Amino acid sequence: MEQRSFSSDLLSRAQYRRHLDSDSALVLVASDGHQHVLGAAVLFFRKGSGVARLYSLATLPEARGRGIAAALLEAAVTAARRRGCRALRLEVRSGNSAAIGLYERRGFHRIGHHPGYYEDGEDAWRYEKPLD
Repeated sequence: MEQRSFSSDLLSRAQYRRHLDSDSALVLVASDGHQHVLGAAVLFFRKGSGVARLYSLATLPEARGRGIAAALLEAAVTAARRRGCRALRLEVRSGNSAAIGLYERRGFHRIGHHPGYYEDGEDAWRYEKPLD
């Protein structure tokens, strides 16, 4: 899924396995009747921190436009709230207007800029959503 969703900064199978077994990470999966994975979100939680991080949100190209990313994002917000987090943060490619629109429509606010953040040199915007 990572290879079909992103051109760089991919999570490996080993990283996914490690995150699945970690107490400080949560992997959320969207499937089509539990048969085909359509998308996934990876969240990180730092002990003693009230801020969760949405590390990755991926949707297969053929599944886009069906509300899967929005559903995964809402599930991530719910999971962060359940863990007692006060905010959810993420980074997004500065040129990814579809993702930026999704985040802004869901109450995320731009809080920072990271020049050259991604492996290919593209900048990132940092966003945050208060969860109180």
